[in-house]
Amino acid sequence: MSRHRVRVILFASILIGAFVWLRTASANERPNLIVIMADDLGYADVGFNGCEDIPTPHIDSIADEGVVFSSGYTTYPVCGPSRAGFITGRYQQRFGFERNPQYRMDDPNMGLPLSERTIADVLAERGYRSGIIGKWHLGAHETLHPLERGFDFFYGHLGGGHRYLPEELTIKESRVAKNESESYQTWLLNGHEPQEPSGYVTDVFSDEASLFVERNKDNPFFLFLSYNAPHGPLQATEEYLARFSHIEDVKRRTYAAMVSAMDDGIGRVLDTVDRCDLAEDTLIFFLSDNGGPTTKNGSNNGLLRGNKSDVTEGGYRVPFAARWTGRMPAGTKFGNPVSSLDIMATISALSGASIDRDRPLDGVNLLPYLEDDEAGIPHDALYIRKFDQGKYTVRQGAYKLIINGKGAAPELYNLDKDIGEKQNLARVMPEKVQELEKLRLSWDEELIEPRFLGLMHTKEWIKKAERQAAKKKKK
Repeated sequence: MSRHRVRVILFASILIGAFVWLRTASANERPNLIVIMADDLGYADVGFNGCEDIPTPHIDSIADEGVVFSSGYTTYPVCGPSRAGFITGRYQQRFGFERNPQYRMDDPNMGLPLSERTIADVLAERGYRSGIIGKWHLGAHETLHPLERGFDFFYGHLGGGHRYLPEELTIKESRVAKNESESYQTWLLNGHEPQEPSGYVTDVFSDEASLFVERNKDNPFFLFLSYNAPHGPLQATEEYLARFSHIEDVKRRTYAAMVSAMDDGIGRVLDTVDRCDLAEDTLIFFLSDNGGPTTKNGSNNGLLRGNKSDVTEGGYRVPFAARWTGRMPAGTKFGNPVSSLDIMATISALSGASIDRDRPLDGVNLLPYLEDDEAGIPHDALYIRKFDQGKYTVRQGAYKLIINGKGAAPELYNLDKDIGEKQNLARVMPEKVQELEKLRLSWDEELIEPRFLGLMHTKEWIKKAERQAAKKKKK
């Protein structure tokens, strides 16, 4: 063999080796992303946050094999705005999504503005295939449909909730539903096509999620497993109810059964990830979209003050954990405040996806803070605004400022010492109040007013609120 030919073969081998290395490096920079989001789950209703009456072994495995974010927050204490913040990585008040949208298939303004990019939009340029299974709640108009917002696959429902028992889904076409209540009774959508569910809706979503992982195992993917459980109506199968026959409170028993069904389904998805040998290539987050509405669905927020819709901790501090086998430190707790905003920022940084300079992210890449104790604190401050009620919060470090309504006096709490927000420090620490108030005012100047009327402005919701107010007066 001539020296020239040997050199050619060696050069070719080097090129092939470099190509293989580049492909491997590229794959490592494009981890799969799975976000599992519960709906109205109580802070203390998972094992890793101390729950004792509802076993959640599969959810807990994410925490055991990864990181628990003990101060994990969403961007809003109700689901529509919270999900808008998560899916864009930006405070939703920046683009006017500050109310739960009405179910309006004729209104292109009633949902996530087309000016905003979703996680799916951003990852598409890096070759990801994205799927959402379950609840959307970011607009029902055809231009706001998940398949128009960067997703390649959608199986679920467009509104804010759904009935779980297939025999109660009596409206075939989603476009026929006239309001939010009727949208709960529609068949599920497979893309744009109605499909009659074959079983209990939570089980169906879990099975579809497992299939999505199986189908996309050879390419980078983003799966948003967006459960509507354990949001009302409280409905469970006899199989799951039988597990909790010892719980006397009927509401809590049904809620427990719903959470258990979700946990079983999450277990099937995790098993699929492991069976496909994807654990080291897949970043998995678990969280709820807001706190538990304890009086409505039997959830438990533990030591936290308040419930869903409140700006106290019980409204938007949620069960929050993440796993990335071989990359995230296993079995650890991270106590500094983090946000659902950080999921978008983390996967964008890891995948090398570009971010619109005109619409910068409010989240941060969490990996440096988990891998290096010297990296510091992820956020200088985290914020909430509820425009209609005039409510605000600012959390900076251990301290949290609350303006609990228009004209309300400021409240101040040290959450490191007082997680239940029982001791108001506003009078004894006026300088800290002023410091956080300055941050609040500066942030508020960057926001816009809501761009659509919400569910609370519809006749059915107004009547519902009036009935609830009348019940309170009787008590």
